Amino acid sequence: QVELVESGGGSVQAGESLRLSCAASGATYWPYCVGWFRQVPGNEREEVAVIDSDGATFYVDSVKGRFTISRDNAKNILYLQMNSLKPEDTAMYYCAAVGSAFCGSWWSRGPSYAYWGQGTQVTVSS
Repeated sequence: QVELVESGGGSVQAGESLRLSCAASGATYWPYCVGWFRQVPGNEREEVAVIDSDGATFYVDSVKGRFTISRDNAKNILYLQMNSLKPEDTAMYYCAAVGSAFCGSWWSRGPSYAYWGQGTQVTVSS
């Protein structure tokens, strides 16, 4: 069983930055495809970015060039550096993981992921 705990959310002004972290425990090896999703109440959950065990990354178009996903395999921590934040980035951000070393064409589909954190709120005001 893998437990994921997010941190780093908060309230910022448009144009500012935040870095989210996701700490994983319960896994003796961290070869997982891991990533970030976000959800606004009343809307469907949306993929943001994922990274596989080799460091290959995938991003939704709306965050390309502004967000950077990375991972520290020694510490079992996943990061999401968010720059140039916009009000439309406001959402609850969730960390997700699946027991696959590589993120396939399914990477953007939430049901593909077996493990989820509780979420951290990001609010961007204009």
